[in-house]
Amino acid sequence: MHAPIPSAILSSALIDAGRWIDAQGWCPATGGNFSARLSADRALVTASGRHKGQLKGDDLLTVDLQGNPVESRLKPSAETLLHTRLYQLEPGIGAVLHTHSVASTVLSRLELSDWLTISGYEMQKSLNGNTSHEPEIRLAVFENTQDMLALAEQLTSRWQQTPLSWGFLVRGHGLYAWGRDVSEARRHLEGLEFLFACELEMRRLGVK
Repeated sequence: MHAPIPSAILSSALIDAGRWIDAQGWCPATGGNFSARLSADRALVTASGRHKGQLKGDDLLTVDLQGNPVESRLKPSAETLLHTRLYQLEPGIGAVLHTHSVASTVLSRLELSDWLTISGYEMQKSLNGNTSHEPEIRLAVFENTQDMLALAEQLTSRWQQTPLSWGFLVRGHGLYAWGRDVSEARRHLEGLEFLFACELEMRRLGVK
């Protein structure tokens, strides 16, 4: 069970993450959405249509794990359903950061299989559980759709076959990265973005 975490602490962490992510250019316009688990059955999420580099406390709202607002008139993004599904699938997930970087978006379109496989990079050690550059890491790649409930069901089906780690890609859309808390989610996001940039450069050079 998750002990409740004060919303003010999580709100501050998500606001800070938004400013950092915006500075990297990973969430242009009002794209992306962030969340952090408040308790076993509640999460704090960014409201729809908010610029992630300009977040304030009143740009976040509490939702239940079905994505419904709790005592708030703010509208959560439809993609909130993917955040809450991740919280349902893995109790150890404490934060989810969804971004729209150029690297993640382009690489997701170049990778035509259901999995992106990466190996040989020291930066793989930024991902929890990795202590070497040698083992392959695999990220699931899902087809893009505006039907978030359908995508959440696909996520559940894939997870039940093979639990996912660190993040997944949506083709032509972007990355969902997560961690035990906002800090670890940020580390996984940064590590994955570096790996994506390396993979794109290798493919540009025609190196397998």
